[in-house]
Amino acid sequence: MIEPISGATEAPALAYLARAPYLNVFLMHLLLHDPAPETRRNIAIARDGDAITGVAYWGRQLVLAAEPSSLPAFAQYAAQHRGERMIVAPRETVRAYWELVRAWHAPPRLVRDRQLVMAVDRRRLRRDGGRALVRHARIEEWSAVTDGSAEMIRHELEYDPRRGAPEFGLGIRRMIERKLWWVGEYEGRLCFFCNVGPWSPQTAQLQGIWTPPELRGQGLATASLAAICDRLLEISPTLSLYVNDFNEPAIALYRRVGFQHAGDFQTLLF
Repeated sequence: MIEPISGATEAPALAYLARAPYLNVFLMHLLLHDPAPETRRNIAIARDGDAITGVAYWGRQLVLAAEPSSLPAFAQYAAQHRGERMIVAPRETVRAYWELVRAWHAPPRLVRDRQLVMAVDRRRLRRDGGRALVRHARIEEWSAVTDGSAEMIRHELEYDPRRGAPEFGLGIRRMIERKLWWVGEYEGRLCFFCNVGPWSPQTAQLQGIWTPPELRGQGLATASLAAICDRLLEISPTLSLYVNDFNEPAIALYRRVGFQHAGDFQTLLF
């Protein structure tokens, strides 16, 4: 049975999601930190009696955490909530869900078949005494941060979020104001970018990780990321991220810093 999230089911839904905190941090973040009525209206749960068997968010993207037994009900529910731009979930969940909806759903324009979910904690973090200075991005740097973020998205997802979407830059500015964007600086130049995305009591997810191409191969990304993680692990017990499996340089960077494989996502883009 699929039903909207409610005050009575929020705590058990969070407990269900906490069983896989790195895979489910986005959904946990929505429940814990986004009280907007529109967000709540877009969150649904699956139940088998009193047991939660799945949680899903239908917005510009469908984000799904579900037992295999609940996927047919979610697929039926999805027919009333069409129009998402992407589907993101654990890899096996996306594969099984897609088989249930592909007969009526628009085909994806792009498939990211395997995205490694990786995590690090204080014990595994490998500090680097590199030359980069790390700090929060400043509001006057919003244009450079926006361009770096857009380039990362263009390379990873094959579209430029700046085209026809002025709100993209506005969102970057708001995140900078909330001190969610971090940068590495070397000899007066911004050499590294990343931001804190969704977070929960168990982990904070890093996003927007980008090094300008002309500054790669000098150890600046390793030094910057390690130093940023060191700072963030003062307030979060773990950090996590996900990366396309073909992005071998990025995976090597994360492993140098101490991130380890914790699961797999798959993303379908429409």
